[in-house]
Amino acid sequence: MNYLVAVLDNRIKAEEAYAALEQASLPQENFDILGKGFKSADEYGLIDPADQAWKQIRLMMLWLVPFGFAAGFVFNNITGLDTFEFAGRLGNQIIGGLLGAGSAAMGAFFIGGGVGVAVGGGDALSYRNRLNDGKFLVVVRGSEAVVRQATPILRQFRPENIQGYSG
Repeated sequence: MNYLVAVLDNRIKAEEAYAALEQASLPQENFDILGKGFKSADEYGLIDPADQAWKQIRLMMLWLVPFGFAAGFVFNNITGLDTFEFAGRLGNQIIGGLLGAGSAAMGAFFIGGGVGVAVGGGDALSYRNRLNDGKFLVVVRGSEAVVRQATPILRQFRPENIQGYSG
């Protein structure tokens, strides 16, 4: 499936672009307007990358944290490190396990997509931000021929941004 996303400044331009696509005899089920008064990003299925990243992080933590605890506990047991004299042998092993679990949690965060959550990224997020700023998206989906036919039609409305995706 191919997509073409045009970001338009206001509702009038978005409705004019939609009407122009209808006049070009493109199938109406192949294009939508996203924005205030139309479909929302969630209704359209525009995935929030932060939600996806947090799901991945939680899934990785579910497996990594227990293994990290076990690895830290076993490492301390094997090496016999006595880092904290007041804790005794078992206390040092438990502290080693907790440090291993903490390291595993950090790994899950960074590998699971936590950096993307912290600094943002991806086109879906930029489109969501533009919708939040009051802009409108005209999205055309379909074959390469449909997207190719829609591109010059949408360009005549001088979109802020126009981007094609193939999937």
